Amino acid sequence: MTLPTGQPASLLRRIFISADEPRLRTGWRLALHATMIVALTIPVSLFAAVVILILGLWVPDAGTLSLWIGALASAVVFVLATWVARRVLDRRSFVSLGFALDRHTLPDLVAGFLIPFPMLGLVFGIATAFGWMQWGSWAWESQSAASVVLGMAGGLSLFVLVGVSEEVLSRGYHLQNLTESMGWIGAWLLSSLIFAGLHVFNPGFSLQAGLGLVLAGLFLATGWLRTGRLWLSIGLHIGWNFFEGTVFGFAVSGLDLFRLMDHRIEGPSWATGGTFGPEAGAIVYPGLVLGTLLIALYTRNRSRSGSP
Repeated sequence: MTLPTGQPASLLRRIFISADEPRLRTGWRLALHATMIVALTIPVSLFAAVVILILGLWVPDAGTLSLWIGALASAVVFVLATWVARRVLDRRSFVSLGFALDRHTLPDLVAGFLIPFPMLGLVFGIATAFGWMQWGSWAWESQSAASVVLGMAGGLSLFVLVGVSEEVLSRGYHLQNLTESMGWIGAWLLSSLIFAGLHVFNPGFSLQAGLGLVLAGLFLATGWLRTGRLWLSIGLHIGWNFFEGTVFGFAVSGLDLFRLMDHRIEGPSWATGGTFGPEAGAIVYPGLVLGTLLIALYTRNRSRSGSP
């Protein structure tokens, strides 16, 4: 049977081109964006490895240096690939992902950064109350003041890089492109599943850790869902990692860094998350509920212009 003239071209167009405007469909855009990330990761990682080798000759703490440069390399890859994909594939501006500046920008960043403090404080209190934590000491009791300041500053700078880059990728490109094609509820869940999948190779990852990270992704996405901007989500991500690891002394997605509060987790892994951190344990659930309520309270009077 012979197809009418022009039918194959029409079929290909429906497969590849969006029905509402002349650009690739969402799935193809996401696939090409992921391909760009992989392609950029190779040269950027090689360059980062050379820098680490050179600086490692003079810097005593090679582990922290590697983490910081690795986070910087990831940030370069995620932001650059997303900027190119946003302009070329999406035919949108990078700013339209949620980076418009307005009177809410600074308050959103500050509020987002501070909301995780009571969340992780609740997690810390539960672990203490149930006897799942053996207290050690404050960092300044065994380290110099300069080491404590550098540790705090190093942790904050590391988590700024992680927070910005992962929010650009997950709540920026993934969530918003998926929302355009399948609605915000499906996109909210699928983007959070992808976010959890990005941590599969972190030390100590498990199915329960994956579930916790999916819930964390849903939590972080509420910042964009409630405001239509990424500033609140970025602040939440930075604050969560900083207070979780640097201040309260838990592992951050399997990574053990500088701790202001030094302690040892002794409770069951299903509850505490073990070496992966609270995200892998039931202990994180009350904190996420508290954080979600605080976000709702903070954004209760927002018009949510631009949000779904």
